Amino acid sequence: MFTESVSLKGNLEVILLDQNGNQKDYRKIENVVVAVGKQIIAARLVGNTIAIPSHMAVGTDSTAAATGQTALGGELGRVVLDSTVRAANILTYVATFPAGTGTGALTEAAILNASSTGNMLCRTTFSTVNKAIGDSIVITWNVTVA
Repeated sequence: MFTESVSLKGNLEVILLDQNGNQKDYRKIENVVVAVGKQIIAARLVGNTIAIPSHMAVGTDSTAAATGQTALGGELGRVVLDSTVRAANILTYVATFPAGTGTGALTEAAILNASSTGNMLCRTTFSTVNKAIGDSIVITWNVTVA
């Protein structure tokens, strides 16, 4: 008897830049691919019409990430992904939150498939990143199918 399994794991890098482009903070964080995210992936394998991930959001809820979650707890800002790339079994999503977008004491992030509400692929929490009004954040998020 053969037994195979597929796992999904992710990590992201959060880079906080000041108004002059100087790095103020850097984080590398693991994430949770939520149940709805797994449904998105499965649906795409059979050509289902569930939209692909297109946006990233940041927020202020520090509730631990769990597979049953469907949204951020305290969303402050959402942007369209700068890029989405697949190399072998790794998907890489990149988003930039410019000055004035997602400003505050950030503790969570997610990848979603709509400009508001939508389906969440994955979510993570992290220790506070204080994004001032003139700061920007670049998040690079990798999801590995193994």
